[in-house]
Amino acid sequence: MTFADSQTPSSTLKLLTLLRERRRRNEAVASLTSWCEQIGFHPAAHQRLIIEKLEAVSRGEIKRLGLFLPPGSAKSTYASILYPPWHLSKHPEASIIAASHTAELAEKWGRKVRNLVSEHQETLEVAISDDNKAAGRWETSDGGEYFAAGVGGSITGRRADLAIIDDPIRSREDADSLRVRTAQWDWYQFDLLTRLKPNAAIVLIQTRWHEDDLAGRILATESGWDVVSIPMEAEPNDPLGRPAGSLLWPEWFTPEMLAQAKRDTRVWSALYQQRPTPEEGAYFKADWLRPCQKLPPRESLYVYGASDYAVTDKGGDYTVHIVIGIDPDDRLYVLDLWRGQTDSFVWIEAWCDLVKKWEPMEWAEEGGQIRGSVGPFLERMARERRAYTFRRQFPSKVDKATRAQSMRGRMAMGGLYLPMDAPWRAAFESEILRFPAGVHDDQVDALGLLGMLLDVIQAPMIPEAEKKRDRTKRRDWFADEDEDDDMAANWKTA
Repeated sequence: MTFADSQTPSSTLKLLTLLRERRRRNEAVASLTSWCEQIGFHPAAHQRLIIEKLEAVSRGEIKRLGLFLPPGSAKSTYASILYPPWHLSKHPEASIIAASHTAELAEKWGRKVRNLVSEHQETLEVAISDDNKAAGRWETSDGGEYFAAGVGGSITGRRADLAIIDDPIRSREDADSLRVRTAQWDWYQFDLLTRLKPNAAIVLIQTRWHEDDLAGRILATESGWDVVSIPMEAEPNDPLGRPAGSLLWPEWFTPEMLAQAKRDTRVWSALYQQRPTPEEGAYFKADWLRPCQKLPPRESLYVYGASDYAVTDKGGDYTVHIVIGIDPDDRLYVLDLWRGQTDSFVWIEAWCDLVKKWEPMEWAEEGGQIRGSVGPFLERMARERRAYTFRRQFPSKVDKATRAQSMRGRMAMGGLYLPMDAPWRAAFESEILRFPAGVHDDQVDALGLLGMLLDVIQAPMIPEAEKKRDRTKRRDWFADEDEDDDMAANWKTA
């Protein structure tokens, strides 16, 4: 008698039902794509690429994954909500730390992940433990764990096989804040990395706001990252193979949404194109920087200087000295520039060299920087070197963009002329066009001080060459007047 003969019709039907159910479950979680489709999602092309990379993370083939896509592209839906339940179906014992810019947002993701696991526990073959079912902290019956935290928040006592950091930056203000960026970097280095188990993976999901944001610092210091960076508008070598100029997910992003995104140059370049610094510049425009073959003669210009002093030797900031000249037509020329990460003795010597070379009428500097121990040292060296100029101090309380606004307006109206062969020109242009999303802004700070100086000084003195032309005109005019008088004297009247 065969096995089939030994089964009753009802038991055979029950067995077939169980086999079909098992096959359906296996198919449902065979891939992340099938899992997404099982619960009603139909991935677009860019989302399928995200899925492909996340599957490689679960297989252990990718240990560091960066996903940089425009807002609204559903990157968080797939990476922070749909992916963790599927990953737990493959690794039910895994511990996950999920972080976002606030604990509230991280817990929001955690609640959705927990609900998906609870609702589809038979398909996923993962169950939530009854001991702890909180939205931001729960466990599986197999010993797995999910813990949600804000970036910068405490994760002490936790260990992770997988860390998901989704949208660590809350706003443009946070992105532009060095304090916030440094705090996030410290949390990543000294909190998150120390909580990872051996061979753990990290998935970083964000839009790019700043060159020095968390993604920027990670990519500048760590190797081995697999990066998916997808712009809204395709560029050459597009990761999706799109022709240049074609748009991402046209079924979702309407022409009206695109027009709104393009209203702000920096928003479009950073959030939508994943290029934190626009090629044409966001605050300062590229066409305001005008090359010149030869600078005007010194005697035709009135000259001013400014310095942004670095507080620490060989720290992250540069000391910058900049000298500009203004011609009779109110055109601005950068005559000279010095920039270095050096001790005060070196940059004071450089300052004296520039003052003696260009003989500026006034020099702008921050009051807070010069009132310390370096002030008397600068004054003593200036007297010894006979580098004399009037130094005017400005408060440092004004934010960088506001301080640079005056110079920005002058450049917009008449441009800023740069000598084409100057060795400092490329670095200067690069920093100017990247402001305020660039790593360094010391040259912008010095330029902003010059703008503030020009706002407060009296009417500039007439350059010597202009004075000579005026004196010549006056002599000619008086000569003509005398000649007329002589002619009048030759007339006789009756």
